[in-house]
Amino acid sequence: MTWFVGRKLLGLLATLFVAAMIIFLMLDLLPGDPARFILGINATPEAVAALRQQLGLDRPPLERFFGWIGGMLVGDFGLSATQGQPVSSLIAGRLGVTLPLTLFAMLLSTAIGLPLGVLAARRRGSLADTGLMVLAQLGVAVPNFWFGMLLVLLFSVTLRWLPPGGFVPWGDNPVGAFNSLILPAFALALPQAAILARVTRTALVDVQGADFIRTARAKGLTTAEAIRRHGLRNALLPVLTILGLQFAYLVAGTVIVENVFYLPGLGRLIFDAINARDLILVRSAIIILVLAVIGTMFLTDLAYAWVDPRLRRGRSE
Repeated sequence: MTWFVGRKLLGLLATLFVAAMIIFLMLDLLPGDPARFILGINATPEAVAALRQQLGLDRPPLERFFGWIGGMLVGDFGLSATQGQPVSSLIAGRLGVTLPLTLFAMLLSTAIGLPLGVLAARRRGSLADTGLMVLAQLGVAVPNFWFGMLLVLLFSVTLRWLPPGGFVPWGDNPVGAFNSLILPAFALALPQAAILARVTRTALVDVQGADFIRTARAKGLTTAEAIRRHGLRNALLPVLTILGLQFAYLVAGTVIVENVFYLPGLGRLIFDAINARDLILVRSAIIILVLAVIGTMFLTDLAYAWVDPRLRRGRSE
């Protein structure tokens, strides 16, 4: 198990380094001068040169890249070119919105998708199964920002139960902050819950037809008992795959949903930084999202090893 975890951890670090290199190169190769863009067309050459020096744009790309990597290792992400504040503090302030939103959406997606998938599998071929899969297909087809607008029309404009947008700081009003995240979380969660329901149904249907389930039923167990005792672990593998991928989709979806609901989260910070051509802030915020996604996949691999012990013995096999 130690070898398995060490190998996955090395893979995580290598992936993170390659991702950082790609992010840096893509932003560094963008046409135009960020210093000229920030200062405007009327800026003097002296002012542009001074800002380029402040941003480190006058240094060679390789030196800037490793300087950025070294700074991140000690928690120094540099200063925002447009806001004049440490990037680490800007990101930390926005994570107080994005992280609870993502976790809330993940919880909702799991709480909705798993039971519906199990119900559809147990009622396979029935009207309930068909209806649930039609709803799941609709949920997959409709984008999350459209769900967000529909939820605002229903629960904010018509019923006036929840705020249509904005965010109340946690320190000022925790209940108001939670209410601000309900509609965005549902907008993020519903498409992912539809995908999870379909995958769960397929996994359980496949398990129900397996030989070991028929053997368990022949020994006197009901179908539900046989699946609960012997089939769930086998059905969990594809479900864990989707759960790991869903976190990545939810993190990426916050960039759109936070702008739809005017939430001051990390996604909106990235969007505003791109508009302002604040490359230091953009690349640091993106690498935080990449780290969250890669870290989630690492935890998913560990969950695989717990569910399927054969993965832990891969070295000897």
